[in-house]
Parts: sequence; C-alpha cells; structure tokens
Amino acid sequence: MVKGFCSLCLINREDNFHMKKTNIILLVVIAVAIGVIVTMVGDFSTYETFATAREKEGKEFHVIGKLDTLKAMSYDPAKDANLFSFYVHDKTGESHKVVFYGAKPTDFEKAESIVLTGKMEGSEFHCSKILMKCPSKYKDDQVAVSNKQI
Repeated sequence: MVKGFCSLCLINREDNFHMKKTNIILLVVIAVAIGVIVTMVGDFSTYETFATAREKEGKEFHVIGKLDTLKAMSYDPAKDANLFSFYVHDKTGESHKVVFYGAKPTDFEKAESIVLTGKMEGSEFHCSKILMKCPSKYKDDQVAVSNKQI
C-alpha cells in the first residue's frame, strides 16, 4: 500500500461526485418546475379595469365591477336568446357596455359584484364568462358561460 493513500477515500470521492451530479440535476429540475409554475401563474389574470383591457385590445382579461343600474339592459329571448347586453362600472368607476353571447343569468340584477372574462372590442367589452358574486351567504356564486367563442 502506498503511504498516504487510502482506498476508502477514493471510494468516498466517487460517491461525492455522483452525489453532487445528482444534486445538480435535481436543482435543474426544480428550477424548470418553478419556471413553468411562474409562467402558468402569469397567465391567470388578476382583476383589471376597462382601461387596461382597452390598452391591450384583443387580449382576454378579468374585469370586476358592478351593474350600472342607470343604463338599460337588453335581452329579448324572442329575438335572440343568446344575446344579452348591459353596462358595468369597473373598480375605477368607468362604465362600458358589455356584450354576452348567452342567456341572461337568473337573478342577474341581485348580484353584489360581477366578474367578467373577455376582451375589449372597440368601446364594448365582449365577455365569454360571467361570475356573479351573490350577496346571500346561503347562495353560491353563479357562473354563466357564453355560447359563442370570443
């Protein structure tokens, strides 16, 4: 045996190298997973305003607001059961006409707040989904989905 040479140390060095290689691969996998999660979360929009939706016309947003009761709703099921329009104030107070290609949701006027998922098209907000926040703790929030792809 060579003086100062330990065969066990050589084995430990190989194990440490293998362990370091495994740790590096594991860290790369974790980093990629975090990147994917961050990218996906970036797609989930926060509540925006009509102004933001107007700046990025064509991109889908979630706009939260309240029904503008001073302006008329339009729904005539005899003429077109899949066309409902109304006005909403967003969280800044800006009011816009909203067009929904679906039936008017039940108790729509009673909604405490409304979350609209859709896009600005000119001065109108065309929504594909309406989530109504109901005031009663005994009633679940209602969701209405458009019959037309926007």
